[in-house]
Formats: sequence, structure tokens, C-alpha cells
Amino acid sequence: MWVSPEEVLLAGALWITERANPYFILQKRKGHGDGGGGLAGLLVGTLDVVLDSNARMAPYRILYQTPDSLGYWLIAHGTSRKEITEHWEWLEHNLLQTLSIFENENDITTFVKGKVQGIIAEYNKNHEVKEDDDTDKFKDASARFRKLFGMPEEEKLVNYYSCSYWKGKVPRQGWLYLSINHLCFYSYLLGKEAILVVRWADITQLEKSATLLLPDVIKVSTRCSELLFSVFLNINETFKLAEQLANIAMRQLLDNQGFEEDRSLPKLKKKSPKKVSALKRDLDARAKSERYRALFRLPKDEKLDGHTDCTLWTPFNKMHILGQMFVSTNYICFMSKEESFCSLIIPLREVTIVEKADSSNVLPRPLSISTKNRMTFLFANLKDRDFLVQRISDFLQQTTSKIYLEKELSSSLNSSDDEVFSHSSNLSSSPQTSLGSDSERTFNLNHSVPTATQALMTMYRRRSPEDFNPKLAKEFLKEQSWKNHFTEFGQGVCMYRTEKTKELVLQGIPEDMRGDLWLLFSGAINEMATHPGYYEDLVERSMGKYNLATEEIERDLHRSLPEHPAFQNEMGIAALRRVLTAYAFRNPNIGYCQAMNIVTSVLLLYAKEEEAFWLLVALCERMLPDYYNTRVVGALVDQGVFEELAREYVPQLYDCMQDLGVISTISLSWFLTLFLSVMPFESAVVVVDCFFYDGIKVIFQLALSVLHANIDQLLDCKDDGEAMTVLGRYLDSVTNKDSTLPPIPHLHSLLTDNGDPHPETDIFKLVRSSYEKFGSIRADVIEQMRFKQRLRVIQTIEDTTKRNVVRTVVTETAFSIDELEELYVLFKSEHLTSCYWGGSTNPTERHDPSLPYLEQYRIDMEQFKGLFSLLFPWANGPHSDPLAVRFFRLLDHNGDGLINFREFITGLGVLCHGDLTEKLKLLYKLHVLPDVPNEHDEPDSAFEATQYFFEDITPEMSMSHDSRCRSENDDGFVRVTFKNEKVKKLNPPDYHHYLKLWNQESRCKTENLKDFPKLNQSQFIELCKTLYSMFSEDVAEQELYHATATVTSLLLVLGEVGKPFSSSAERKDSKAETSVTQKSTTGGAETKPCDEEKAEDTVELPPMQDIKLEDSSPKGSSSAMLISDDEAKDDTSMSSYSVLSTGSHDLDDKLQCEDIADDTVLVRSDSCGGGMGGAHQPGLPHSASIDKDWTITFEQFLASVLTEQALVQYFEKPVEVAARITNAKNVQKVGRTNSLSASDYEISLSG
Repeated sequence: MWVSPEEVLLAGALWITERANPYFILQKRKGHGDGGGGLAGLLVGTLDVVLDSNARMAPYRILYQTPDSLGYWLIAHGTSRKEITEHWEWLEHNLLQTLSIFENENDITTFVKGKVQGIIAEYNKNHEVKEDDDTDKFKDASARFRKLFGMPEEEKLVNYYSCSYWKGKVPRQGWLYLSINHLCFYSYLLGKEAILVVRWADITQLEKSATLLLPDVIKVSTRCSELLFSVFLNINETFKLAEQLANIAMRQLLDNQGFEEDRSLPKLKKKSPKKVSALKRDLDARAKSERYRALFRLPKDEKLDGHTDCTLWTPFNKMHILGQMFVSTNYICFMSKEESFCSLIIPLREVTIVEKADSSNVLPRPLSISTKNRMTFLFANLKDRDFLVQRISDFLQQTTSKIYLEKELSSSLNSSDDEVFSHSSNLSSSPQTSLGSDSERTFNLNHSVPTATQALMTMYRRRSPEDFNPKLAKEFLKEQSWKNHFTEFGQGVCMYRTEKTKELVLQGIPEDMRGDLWLLFSGAINEMATHPGYYEDLVERSMGKYNLATEEIERDLHRSLPEHPAFQNEMGIAALRRVLTAYAFRNPNIGYCQAMNIVTSVLLLYAKEEEAFWLLVALCERMLPDYYNTRVVGALVDQGVFEELAREYVPQLYDCMQDLGVISTISLSWFLTLFLSVMPFESAVVVVDCFFYDGIKVIFQLALSVLHANIDQLLDCKDDGEAMTVLGRYLDSVTNKDSTLPPIPHLHSLLTDNGDPHPETDIFKLVRSSYEKFGSIRADVIEQMRFKQRLRVIQTIEDTTKRNVVRTVVTETAFSIDELEELYVLFKSEHLTSCYWGGSTNPTERHDPSLPYLEQYRIDMEQFKGLFSLLFPWANGPHSDPLAVRFFRLLDHNGDGLINFREFITGLGVLCHGDLTEKLKLLYKLHVLPDVPNEHDEPDSAFEATQYFFEDITPEMSMSHDSRCRSENDDGFVRVTFKNEKVKKLNPPDYHHYLKLWNQESRCKTENLKDFPKLNQSQFIELCKTLYSMFSEDVAEQELYHATATVTSLLLVLGEVGKPFSSSAERKDSKAETSVTQKSTTGGAETKPCDEEKAEDTVELPPMQDIKLEDSSPKGSSSAMLISDDEAKDDTSMSSYSVLSTGSHDLDDKLQCEDIADDTVLVRSDSCGGGMGGAHQPGLPHSASIDKDWTITFEQFLASVLTEQALVQYFEKPVEVAARITNAKNVQKVGRTNSLSASDYEISLSG
């Protein structure tokens, strides 16, 4: 490629000159290619790799030099000889003569530089090259990455690092390339290469470890290998990036959320480090934003803009606290250096004034922020205060405009409604207003269902008869403590959160304040405030809608806290139904999962309906990620984390629990329901209080405390049942003596044994004990452990999916289990590759993890073509792609352009394991299918074929008794007459059973064969093309061509003979008589001419002509032959193409066989037997080239093929399935342009 001219001091060092003229020099780098300079070349090649000079230097370059100058200018470089030669030839033809005109060398230099820069500018303009932040060095590294590993342009390199790969006991120094979808390594040492390509989606374990010999090692494990990389300059950065990319791949496997580059990143500053690529900056920004959102419980779409060190004046203790200020699009947050000391969240929607205060020695560079609730926050020691104020002002302006738009929108909606609801202008009150209007609308829509306009607990709280008892007194004191806290530290979302706040939470949140504080601590209050009317709209849209999620919700409604009076009437049940249904419509990926009903019912007890909805959103999407999907992946991940923590904190118990298998059994229900299903209600809500304040670490701490408290009893347990009883009785005995609620019977306790009552355990003591013993568990450590477990869990799920799919399909095919597993890997790999680099359909449509196993991975036509060419025995010759299209259309039952694994295997199974008749039936079906709509086919035959295949392929959709009988009593071809997977069938057909009963069903077979639609002439021509194409690489190619020619000739005759009968059946006025006599000779079959036929009506059939079937060289000009251009060059192959066809048309309507193969032409004599007629061009209109009355049946096709032994042997020949799979694994490349032989699960190593 042309490059902007750069000065080069030494032209000869490490380079070999290959071409030269007075002005330009073409050079090759030493050590590149064959004969690269002996030992010196090997050293240069090794240094290039080790020192990263190969990322900057292509192996070829062109230098410019004036005759009298000692300096050189680099004007072009290339990665291949072909590329650099094109540039060289362009210079010689277009520039060399022009340069001789100039007299001044400076003018020549200026002209050459300008010309090269003009070429670059023109190229960028024509190819729409966009300016980006990537440096030239990184662009060169990206180009080298694509060249080394055969990656397409769509595969983006994120970063590359120098390291050593341990091959056995020998380290190979090279470069680790991390791209969006792959981890790659390249090393070149003294002529030996090491190349690795690993897909992120195949990694089962990624960890950073240290050994005595290798202090810092990154270990990458896949299902079949373990790779070690060491000697990193910055191992932490490398590992974090690898972790992030592996996480993206796991997310794609889990819910199909692929990587989309963030285009809204700010441009790099001039002083920024230049090595960082735009993608690396994007990923770094994502990681920081994720940590920021988790730290302050902010909405999922919030992006961190920046952070800076500062101090915050805290009025409650009159101190300046050191910490960091975080600024994002909608929030300003602060976290003290000691995390638990003080934190602050200021939504910009609450901000009224941002101003710079006067600096002083005590308070340098201060910034004052005032809010609507009359709180003022004073920050100081801000390094770049002016820039910070400008950023906050910009975000504040955007927030104000958003609020204005929302008000305008809500007012316009209100004016258009039948009932006008009053909306307060204050944002903080808008959620309640929208909830009220939602309640009214719901009530108006369904008068029979009362609506919960407040927390259910306030309606059903039963006070004791005494006006004042000790429990109520304690509750009153708690409320006063919180009110005093609000007075001192502020109230609402902008309050100072300190150790005092945490202490109050551990003492228990008062019943009346629980809902508001849950909203505050979970961050749900922010989402509710910024989405006024959202819940109301969801409820209205979801009412009356039914799907699988709503069915499951209805089933579980009466199982949700049935012991609580709030859910013993329609009001509580209706509120629960609305919240769960609204969330199912908001997030169809989750929809509804068991345990959501239990958690939501508790939320409804303490929060209003809309508040409960937003609390559920916070739980499912932020605080318990992936917990409530169909596979409960998040809970399984945290289960693995809990096992790791148990091994670390209660090691004496861990081995025993593992042997009993208890940890995995007990922890799932604990995590999914936040202990609500295993503890008495009044105790479990205290756990929920702590959870909303401190997150998932509370659940881990409490679970460890429960194990620790029962350590002696558990060690004495003999089986898992006994251990479960011990833990169940302990949790039942956890009480809340401060609760003012009446005792609610706990269902779990009713199921335990009737032994001695377990001593009671106070919930507050248990929680405090968990903080004292296990409070050192940090959120960031949990996230690190979650990543490790997520890899394991998702890959285990993928393996389970593979086993289930194989188990489902193995009974329906002759493939072995090992072969099916290998084929599934190839099938899934093709799907993933198209997800990475695009396909003709959206990957989201093809991969839906919520679908049944067989439907989770589906491929489209382009992907099928790739697998067809690798695995299917008929994929030979130039007609392979059209055949693949026909095959795909046959396999695609529901016409959605996608096929699943079972459909794929069914088609492949017929070709690999079917008998002769099955294969011929499939071949016939492929061509009798109606063509795509834009082709001009015979309408009657197309309709007939469509009707036939509609009945044959999807009999469930037909109500006719005949089609049902056909599917039940098939003739052994059942593996071709597919069923629709989306329809549940009680009794799937046993295909092997039908195959064994082949001979007993001969009568039924005959009937079924007659049901096949007839093949018209255009379809027959396509069939001929397919036959010629599939034999092109066979060892018996000539014999097969000859046999095909004979069969084709015979079928042409049969079609002509049968035409008058079909014509007479269609036209009542037409009468025709046909007499054909055939005589067998050694040279072939000869048919005597018959008398001309005359129709009594005005329609006259042209006379039949002499027909000769020859298997030798052409013997006269009266025959029409199909002759291949390529084969015509070889005299010995001429006879294999001798096919004589006849027609009964006038000269303008003669039969045109078009091209039986892509390189075949039709030669035909004149109807009068005169000289050779010209070859007709393919593509003539069908009305002029195709005989519409000409047809053959499947019985004729089958009988004709059976007359040729070569064809019979070909179709009965066994297929080496294992060899094809191995070849496909070796050939299936990382990308379509790949030049390496790297399979998905094999590491390609050379040297």
C-alpha cells in the first residue's frame, strides 16, 4: 500500500535490493520468504518478531531517491510480492518518464511526494476510509494480525502483547494478539514458527497463577488443551483484557448479546498514550462504567465520563474527607478513600446550582452543588475545576432538556386522554402520580379486580389489642433513630451514606420505612424517577395478552406466600399478576422464572405496585444478574462462588459437604429466594434489608455463617438427607423477636420432623455474626470469582446441550454418538463464525438460548453452503451451490430460512447411510421442488409439487386422513419426509423400524411412489446438471458420464412417449396415437420412426423423429449431443457425452436442454436431417425452449438408473463419514480467507 513519504537513513541495512532504476528501489526484508539470507536472514526474522519491528515493517518496500542525493524516502510497502509489484509497475509506466522532464532535484522530490499523497487521498475518498484514533503502528499490527491468522476485516484487533508461550518445556518468545473473538499467538525463532488460534467461546478456564519457576503465568484452558503464557511486561493489563473478552464471548453464548463498538467515545487527547487502540479504550471505558454502576447502584445504561481526586466537606462531623468524585451523564457521585466511611449520589435531575466558590488556603479550588431539597455539597482540591464545571454544566443542560421534553410529552398525552390525570411538575412525585393513574386505568379496565394503591402490608397489618407494647415501643424507637439520621445526614437519594447508616440497617429497618429505603438503597428510585408512566404503559399493553410466561405466572400466583393474608384474596393476587406480567413483557429474555413470584410478593407487601416493579427490575437486571433466566445461570455461578468461599473459610467442613453433595443442593434455593423460602418470613425480610444495602455479599456471608454455626452436626451426618434436615431445622428456628407482625406459619417448618424443637437463633445476632466473621469478603473479589465460575457454568451448559441434542437425534440416524458430537461442533462453529463476521440473517434470530435444545443453534443458507461443500458427498463440480440451495429448501420445513441440527443430520444421514432407493428418492425430491418465485416454472407442476411436499413434510398441519396415513405408513423414506420440530408429537416415528420393514411394505411403497409429482422438462434438465456435476471428481468419472448419458437418453424418450397420454388427459378434444418400436443392438438402442400423428382438432402434434441412443462417437448429423467444452479437448472422453434427444416441436419451439453442466452446450440437427444447427444459447424464454407437456415419473427415473451398473454402484458406495468430518475440521478455517489449517478445537503448531 502507498504510504505518506517517510525519510529513511540507511537503505541497505537488513534489506535486499531486488529491482532498481534511477529514481526508485524495490527491496525485500532479509529473512522473509525462501532463501532469506541464510543465518543473517534467520536472525533478522527472529529479531523482527521479538522486537515487534515486524508490526511496523512489511516484508517489501519501495524507496524513492534522486540520483545525486544520499537520502531515501519510503513511499510504499507491501505484505506480498504481488502487491508491491503492482505499485512498482505503476511507477514505471506512469511516473518514470515524467520525472526526466524536471531539471531540479527538489522539484522532483516535491512532485513525487505530492503524487503519492494524492494517490492516498484518492484511495481514502473512493473507499470511504474514515479517520480514527488508531496509530499507524497499531494499524500495521492489525494488518499483520489479519495476514498471519487469516482473519477478515470484520475481526477487530484490540491489543497485542509481548510474551512467551510454553511449548512443552521450551518457551517460545512472540506476540499474543487479543481480538474481539480470538486469542492468537505467533512466534518465529530461527526459522521455526508457532501459531495458535483459540476462539474465546471455546475457553473453559482462564486464570492468572504463579509458580516457583514462573512468577506470573496466564493459563488458558480449552476442552482439549492447556496453554501457558508468561514473561509479560504488564500481566495485570493483559489478564484483565483477556478476562473481559472472554466475558463478552460467554455473554454471547448465554443470551446472544454480541459486542457492539461504542461510537460515542470522546476523541483521544494529544497527550494521551498513543499505543492504545480505539477498541481498547472502548473496553476500558466499559469496565470502568461497570464498576461505577455496581458501586453506586446506577441504571444499566449509565456511562462514566471521568473521575478525579477531591475532598468533600461533611457537615455531620465537620471534616474534609479525601476521596474521588465520579461524573457521568446523569449523576455526580463521591466515594471516600475508605469505602465504608462515606458515599454520596447526586442525580443531576435534583441539582439546581453548580458554582465555583472562592479559593482559600483552607479550601483550595472549591465547587458547590445545591439540590432541590435544599442540601448543599462542598467539594474542594479539584485539579481541573474549570473543565469539570464545564462538563457538569453540559450534562445538566442535557438533563434539563430531557425533563422539559418529558413534561411536554406527558402534557400532550394527558390532553388527548379521555380522562385527564394531574401530573406534578416535581420529578420526585411523578412516579407516585403515574402509579395512581395506572391504578385508576387498571380499575377502569377491569372493575371486578380491586387495585393495590399502597403497600399491601399497610392494608393487612394486624395490630395487637394493646395500644402500646414492648415490641411496638422498640419499633417506635427505630423509627425515631432513622428520622434523627435523616435530619443529620439528609433524606432521599442525596443523603450521606456512612457507617451509621449501615449500623441502622443491621439493627433492622422499621416496617413503615422498609419500602422507601429498599427503593433508595437498591437504586430503583432512580429508574422509577426517570421513567414516569412506564409501568402504567406496560400494564395496559400486557393486559389480555397470553403467552408461555403468563401461563406460568397464573400457575404460580396462588403459591406465592399463601400463608400471608395479603395473598389470600384477589387484590393481592391481582397486584402480583400485574407486576410479574409487566416485567415479562419488559424483558422477554427472562419472561418469568420460578422464585420470582416469592420475591415479588414480598416486595409488594412493603412497596407500592410501581415501586415493587422497579425493585424487581433492579433485582433481576443488576443485583442478581442472570439469576432468573431459564437456566438460572447466575444462581449456578454464585453456587460455584459459594463453594470456593466455603473451601477458604470453612475448610474443615468443605470436604465433608462435597462428599455429601449438600452445598449445591442447599445453596440454590437460598440464593434464588434470598432465604425467603427457607426462613420464617419476619426473619427473612431482615436479610432482604441487608441485601438491598450491601448487595450479594450479604447472602454469601449469611450462608457461610449458617454452615459455621452447624459445623459439628454436619460433620456427623452420614448422608445428604440428614445434612439437609440439620440445616432446615436451624433455619426454621431463626426468629425475629422485634417483629410487630403476627406470627405467620412457615411452610418449610411444617415439613420438618417432629423431634425436639431446635434452640432459637436471633436473626440480628446471626447477621451481625456474619459481618464479624466473614465481612472481609469484598465485592470485587466476588466479581473475580464469578468470572471464573461463569466460564465453567456456561461451558458445562454448552456441553449438556450438545449431549442432549445428540441423545435426541441418535435414535433417528445411523451416525454414531461420536460422529454426531463432532458434527454438532462443526454445526455450532459455523453458526458462531457467522455471528462474528456476519451472515445473510441476524444471529439473534438464529440463536435463542430459551428455545428447546434442538432449536438453539440454527444456520441459514450461506452457512449451510459452507458445511455442504465440506461434508456432503454430492458437493462436487460447478453445480454444487445450486444443489446446496435446493437441499436447504428441502430441509427448511417451516420456510423461515433456518434449519436446526436435526434437519441437517437427517439430510446428511440419507447421503451417508441411506440405501440406493432413499438416495434416488431424495435426489428426485430436490429437483421436483418448485423453483424460486422469480423463475418461470410450469404453474401446474409447481402447485402439484408444493402441495405434495406440504403434505409430506409437515403432515401435522394437514387435516386429511390420507396424509396422516402416509406419514404413519411410509415406505422407509421417513428420514427424508421430515417432521416440524416445533409441533410436539407423542409418538415419534422409529425410522430404523420402518427401514427393517421395507420388504413387507412393498404395496404401500408402490402407492407412495405414485404420489410423487412428475418431473417437468426444466426440472429434468437441472437434474441432469446435478448428475454430471456430482461425478466430476469420482475415480470412475468416465463410466459414470457414459451411464448418465444413457439414462438421460432413455428418460428423454420416456418423456416424449408419455406426452400424448398426458395431453389427452388434459385436453378432451385432442386425440393422439403413438407407436414406438425399439430394437436393441450392440451399439445401443435404436428406435424406428413411426407414422406422423394427426390430431382431429385444430391442434396438431408435430411428427416424431428418428431416435438413436449411441454410446460411441457421433455417427451422423441427425443426432443432438450434449458436449462439454472441456471434455471435447480429450478425444477419449467424447463418447461419454453422446446423448441423443428428440423433440416434437416446430422449429421455433425446439427442445433446449440448456446447459446440463455449466460448461456444456447443445448441438442439434435440423428437423429435416440437414446440416448441423447452431448451438442455442442458454437462458431462452421457457415458452420457446421448454416443452410444457413433457414429464417423467419417479418410477421411470428409478427404473432407468437401475439399468446402469455404474450408477447403482455409485449410489450404493459407502461414505467415509469419519474422514469427511476430519477433513472438515482441518479445512474449516477461522475465517473464509484463512490460509492456516486451524480447527476449532485443535491448535495448529509448526516447527
